[in-house]
Amino acid sequence: MNRRNRTLIVLFVAVGLASAATFLVYRAISRIPVRQVEVASSYVAVAAEDLPMGIRLTKDHVKLVGWPSANPVHGSFSTAEPLVGRGLVQGVKANEPLTESKLAPIAAGAGLPPAIPPGMRALSVRVNDVVGVAGFAVPGTRVDVLVTLNSNMSRAVVSNVQVLTAGTLYDQEQAKDGKPIPSTVVTLLLTPEDAERIALAQSAGGVTLVLRNPLDLVPTETRGVHLASLMGAPDPAPEVKVEKGQRRVFVPKPVVVAEAPPKMYSVEAIRAAKRSEEVVK
Repeated sequence: MNRRNRTLIVLFVAVGLASAATFLVYRAISRIPVRQVEVASSYVAVAAEDLPMGIRLTKDHVKLVGWPSANPVHGSFSTAEPLVGRGLVQGVKANEPLTESKLAPIAAGAGLPPAIPPGMRALSVRVNDVVGVAGFAVPGTRVDVLVTLNSNMSRAVVSNVQVLTAGTLYDQEQAKDGKPIPSTVVTLLLTPEDAERIALAQSAGGVTLVLRNPLDLVPTETRGVHLASLMGAPDPAPEVKVEKGQRRVFVPKPVVVAEAPPKMYSVEAIRAAKRSEEVVK
């Protein structure tokens, strides 16, 4: 046997032994039982799907999942029975725990009323595509309310109020990706005083909603605008007012009307042979 053949035989034998050893090690490792670390857990009731505000919960809306006992969810439920029949006061996502703070009180029912905080009121305003900010006045947004009186004056009567519902839609998912909601009525969350203002504004003139940034918390302070100012009358000079050292609000200065000088009259008086002129006001 020459040297080349001996080298090939040794190589084949080495590859065969290595393959056999690898197979035996694999079989031995695969037969080792898998050890799982036991984590103490308990069941928590979560939403089975995306649920809108105001919905009445049923068993189909709730499912139980394992939750680590070391990190319990405050106000959660371990069974679905206490949740059935109660309403949601805010929307929840799928697999989000259902807690007491997201539920209406027992026997309070479902729908919009349980979602109104104590001391607040809900008032509906009739709108169209223009008044409703082209459908972008969706639940959760903040708006100012403007009233126009007899087409002669417009002014913001209420500022920074929250939109509860748009039309008959409670689900904020309708506004996903900034999609507008066409509606004919918008329900606002107001204090009783602001509700009175808007109710009077609706009866006295036209109401318009103005969309605002939800992070802008500074109240709207204006003197309103008159039709005369649109026709060329001078506007009052603005005054810069700093609030809390952060925001600058432009508040018009009160208009000071200069009094016209009194009219002067000249009277010619003739006394005997003397003629004189006297000035009277």
